Amino acid sequence: MTWRQRSRCSKPERIASAHLRESRFLRLSTRGAARSSVAATYRVRALALRKTKLGESDLIVTLLAADGCQIRAVAKGARKTKSRFGARLEPFSVADLMLSPGRSLEIVTEAETVTSHDALRSDYDRLRAASVIVDFLDKVSVECQAEERLFALATATLDAIEIAAIGDLRSLVATFLVKGMAMQGYRPQLAACACCAAATDREDVRFSLAAGGVVCPACAGADLSVVPVAADVPVVIDALLRTKLADIAALGVPEAAMNDTFRLVKTFVSYHLPARMKALDAYMREG
Repeated sequence: MTWRQRSRCSKPERIASAHLRESRFLRLSTRGAARSSVAATYRVRALALRKTKLGESDLIVTLLAADGCQIRAVAKGARKTKSRFGARLEPFSVADLMLSPGRSLEIVTEAETVTSHDALRSDYDRLRAASVIVDFLDKVSVECQAEERLFALATATLDAIEIAAIGDLRSLVATFLVKGMAMQGYRPQLAACACCAAATDREDVRFSLAAGGVVCPACAGADLSVVPVAADVPVVIDALLRTKLADIAALGVPEAAMNDTFRLVKTFVSYHLPARMKALDAYMREG
């Protein structure tokens, strides 16, 4: 079954346009309550998103827990040659961690590797693709705001990137981004005008970044965020949203159509995220 055959338009859904910006306030306002509610050491499975040097030998690691919440924790001595943490806290790694509460950040006391994803760090093309995934997660995940589907999507995407053909990496990244945005309340509206629900022109397609979907000529006129897109792009996006990661390569989307789609997805993500995604900018720039 091809990408054209799989595509079926869905009913318009309202976009939560302020969600990501409000989540930044939520992260700050809930931090104190979250720390005070944890009384003892606890275990969590988490995906390592990034690491930052702290002092002479420590690291601050940013994690996505299995429930979708973001955790920032200190790994003491992690930069030492004989550190017990080793590569267990490298970006893209999934590990079972033992954490204890600290004054402002958690403290990593134990770490056991679940999935190392070594191939993502040893191959440049896979590294670039995986970097987009963790950069997105770092920007949208919030402390004490659970979204279990986000962790499942992230780990499944990294697993797929690790074994996929190089030519399929861009479609996997695009799929992750559109599915991830949908989980944040930004599911693209493709069935009818995102503003008035009227039918849209199937040949002269216009996409409103602000409204989050295709728009009719009447609504497009006053919308400064409208961008023209190739007619195939909404069809491809709809197919990506509806298809499992394992079946993405089988869609057989032509390279030109995927490039057009990725360009719009990148613009859409950049428009709505409150912070710049440097990894996505680099991925788009390097092709």
